[in-house]
Amino acid sequence: MRKLFKFWMTISLFMRFYLSSYKLGSKTEKLKELMPKGNAIGLIPNALDYTKADPVRREEGIKEDIGSLMSLGFVVETVDLKDYFGKTDQLRKKLDLLGGVFIRGGNAFVLRQAMRLSGFDVIFKELLLKDDFLYAGFSAGICVLAADLTPLKIVDDATDTPYRGQDKVIWEGLGYLDYIILPHYDSEHPESADIDKTVKFCIRNSIPFRTLRDGDVIVI
Repeated sequence: MRKLFKFWMTISLFMRFYLSSYKLGSKTEKLKELMPKGNAIGLIPNALDYTKADPVRREEGIKEDIGSLMSLGFVVETVDLKDYFGKTDQLRKKLDLLGGVFIRGGNAFVLRQAMRLSGFDVIFKELLLKDDFLYAGFSAGICVLAADLTPLKIVDDATDTPYRGQDKVIWEGLGYLDYIILPHYDSEHPESADIDKTVKFCIRNSIPFRTLRDGDVIVI
């Protein structure tokens, strides 16, 4: 009986994940079921901080994501990781007030840089132990969960380092998944052709991967 109880504790203390190829995906009813206590979620937009990003389209994309989440009943607050560079404790306190995060797409390497400079990658390991916290997102927001981001250099500019204090490429992801998710596969998306090339790269280099078509969602 003691062993069974220990096993139950192991599987129950675990962050929830809603991983979409593009936008909210096709399982929004499931997303609402996973909605954290208090319905408060932080939208992290830093994958859009890449150098050539159009500022107008950036803001439009953020507003669209906020509206989509609010339509499901979420209380949404933008959490710009740039505001927490070198302030990991402050970011930890902010995330403690929220029930989850929604990390949107863009450049996965730029997003990873923002996660390191803010300490989000450290806090992420702590949040894994919370069964009432939701990690949701799409595209770059889910790619960074892999251990190795190397295959994504075909899709995203890995050399783009827009932040002061970070001038080297970070190839390591958050390391939660033992495979890399490749979104926009076989989809009507501008990056779909490059994702095909990325699939071939992974096969040639024996890198575990999982493809998602736009609309597809992984729920953990």
